[in-house]
Amino acid sequence: MPMDRETPPISRREAKRLDRRDAILEVARDYFLQHGYAATTMSGIAATIGGSKATLWSYFPSKEALFEAVLDEATTEFRQQMIPLLDPGSDFEATLRSFCRRFLEKVTAPPAIALHRLIHAEAGRFPEIGEIFYERGPGTTLRLLGKFIAAAMERGAIRSDDAIQAARVLITLCMFGGHQQLLLGRIDQADPERVAADADAAVDIFLRAYAR
Repeated sequence: MPMDRETPPISRREAKRLDRRDAILEVARDYFLQHGYAATTMSGIAATIGGSKATLWSYFPSKEALFEAVLDEATTEFRQQMIPLLDPGSDFEATLRSFCRRFLEKVTAPPAIALHRLIHAEAGRFPEIGEIFYERGPGTTLRLLGKFIAAAMERGAIRSDDAIQAARVLITLCMFGGHQQLLLGRIDQADPERVAADADAAVDIFLRAYAR
């Protein structure tokens, strides 16, 4: 039998390139949030980083590609946390409550609220950024949660229905409280007690709506 081969370590040159890419994304994220999508230019980001525009373009071929990378970085960690959390073999109600609390902790954090405001402000003029954001964030979360709910429906934990629509209902219920108030500037932050209360209320309503 062939022996498993370990992944070879990356070269120093590649490590340096990845570090440079991470530095670009950090600057770009702050620049997009501060200036908005329309007012952000590759030249402006290059000047902030301190390198040439050609160097920036060697990493990202367009502003849209750079914005997509910023969103991907912002949502990758969340996706990685949600996949093991939404274990089809776990207790359905307990998992829903854990998911909703973690979800709300993420989307009510200041960077997430700033990003949501940016998308809502700019998507009308630049539909492509709305599409990128949806696919990297809400769309992915919807599919992950929908898959978990579909498994629960199949084993009879809740009544059978459109699992994706059910996932959309639960996410909407989660975001109707403190998250909406944050987006509108009516409150400055969502404390842990409020997050927990919003999550539990969403799950309670959801379970009543989809009870067998």
